[in-house]
Amino acid sequence: MVATALVIGGTGPTGPGVVNGLVERGYDVSILHTGRHEVDTIPDSVPHIHTNPFGIAEVEEALGAATFDVVYAMYGRLRDLAPYFVGCCGQFIAVGGIPVYKGYARPAQNWPRGLLTPLRESSDRAEGDANDKVAKIVATEDVLFEHHPGGTIFRYPLIYGPGQINPREWLIVRRIIDGRRRIIVADGGLTLRTAAYGPNAGHALTLAVDHPDAAAGKAYNISDEHTLTARQTIEVIAAALDVEIDIVNLPGDLATPARPFLGEEESLHRSMSPDLMINELGYRDKVDTVEAVGLTARYLHENPVRRGSTMERRMQDPFDYEAEDAIIDAYRSSIGRAAELAAAHDPDFRGRYSPGSDDWRLVDAKN
Repeated sequence: MVATALVIGGTGPTGPGVVNGLVERGYDVSILHTGRHEVDTIPDSVPHIHTNPFGIAEVEEALGAATFDVVYAMYGRLRDLAPYFVGCCGQFIAVGGIPVYKGYARPAQNWPRGLLTPLRESSDRAEGDANDKVAKIVATEDVLFEHHPGGTIFRYPLIYGPGQINPREWLIVRRIIDGRRRIIVADGGLTLRTAAYGPNAGHALTLAVDHPDAAAGKAYNISDEHTLTARQTIEVIAAALDVEIDIVNLPGDLATPARPFLGEEESLHRSMSPDLMINELGYRDKVDTVEAVGLTARYLHENPVRRGSTMERRMQDPFDYEAEDAIIDAYRSSIGRAAELAAAHDPDFRGRYSPGSDDWRLVDAKN
């Protein structure tokens, strides 16, 4: 008898990876979604159930008495879907979000300020958070495991790649298209922010059906195996589009134009470990991180976001190049004296494994 699967959602940046992965494993797959967004990366043989995943009465009407061996809840109101599917499926797998961690949305909650790096699944959750969105994410996880003790939830980070509705890479790609070559970064561009390439995330979710016993009752961080810094990401985008850029480092307090790309008001790390998923489910990237960022940059270059669209405005970047240049020029003109003092007091430090690091022996011998 062929195993059956229902994917709720399935047409976003990660859904096709789940649907196709299940088809490859021999599942009889159906997808349930609104029908407003169709993609050509799902086989025509997969039936579509069009309804409102946010209305549980509409879901019930659409599905009737249908049961499934596995249900993937990737879209819709999870706190309603989880109770509905009790007794209607063998394995319940859902997608949540990493703001569930304490301090993710409100860094001042933690001491030291911000998040420890990397965050693991055992880290404190933001229980009782005053932020309503975060509180609902935490409560929804509790609802899921209350109704499906053997269920699994995957905590999504920033997802990138084709189909992403909030493509931060566009903020750099558009600048390059516009001929912009000076890109501001905050605090050296060293911020780490966990991300997952859409096909990588979809692949990760399918591993839960390969290892149902290991995944039962667990929450997993989704992430590419490697996390690029903000600066590295920008460098990869520029290289993928074959342009040279001037990356301008400013202190975080002054690097206000860099905040939309960071997705935050501060340059604090938001880095989650995928080790549990790697060790228990055997996860490995389908596409290497550097290659994936390059593919995303080229995709956005060939399929640009419409200027001034809701999608672009949602990213909150004014693309005010005149203002950016004014900030850069003012900063560079103001640090002259500080640069002179720094050069005068340079201790000529070398890391112990860097070229010339043994020269201190010669200095010591002379003394």
